[in-house]
Amino acid sequence: MRVRRNAAVLALALGLGLTGCSDDAPAAEERSPEEVLALAKTALDETSGVRITLDADQVPVGVTSISGAEGVGIHPPAFEGTLTAVLAGSEFEVPVVAVDGKVYAQIPLTPGWSDVDPADYGAPDPGGLMSTDEGLSSLLTATTGVEEGESVRGGADNDEVLTEYSGTVPGTVVSNVIPSASGDFDALYTVAADGELRSAELTGVFYPDTEPMTYTLTFDDYGVEQDITAP
Repeated sequence: MRVRRNAAVLALALGLGLTGCSDDAPAAEERSPEEVLALAKTALDETSGVRITLDADQVPVGVTSISGAEGVGIHPPAFEGTLTAVLAGSEFEVPVVAVDGKVYAQIPLTPGWSDVDPADYGAPDPGGLMSTDEGLSSLLTATTGVEEGESVRGGADNDEVLTEYSGTVPGTVVSNVIPSASGDFDALYTVAADGELRSAELTGVFYPDTEPMTYTLTFDDYGVEQDITAP
């Protein structure tokens, strides 16, 4: 019995030692906040595609802007979905396809698809949102003063534990996403245990001569595959 017990103890000790040496990457709880956001950038950059939604808490009066969007972004950078444009105080749902550096939209009261400049609607090139250099993922590693916050419930069935991270993003980086953005922006991210970014909340001045507002982006269905082509 003693020999058998000693053998079991030795096997357990060896097993623990091998487990400890098999993975050089630190556990999620051992990563710094900056390392977590870098991991989230990698996850977003390396996915084949992801479903993205954008919502504004308010829109500035008298300014052509975007109050919402939803669709699928893929790599190489492309996007297919719908933008909600605010023009002359009215909202319009605008189907868009952005691929190969061009943006196509179904303009209200205009038949078929039109080749458009999204800047005319206060919007970025939706395809550029998935750029690894100047897209949404670039906000993560440009964030300064990052602090870890509370753990919150999230996910489709509220079955995930997400961790909040806050910090500041320079307007020069945010303007790659919303061209008219200026000044520093307060950022609040929620990141899953596997490193996937679930939401990003940005607060600041997005449009000239307006009050600060908040855009909230959510990211779901990492790994989605969609063939996006010009219409």
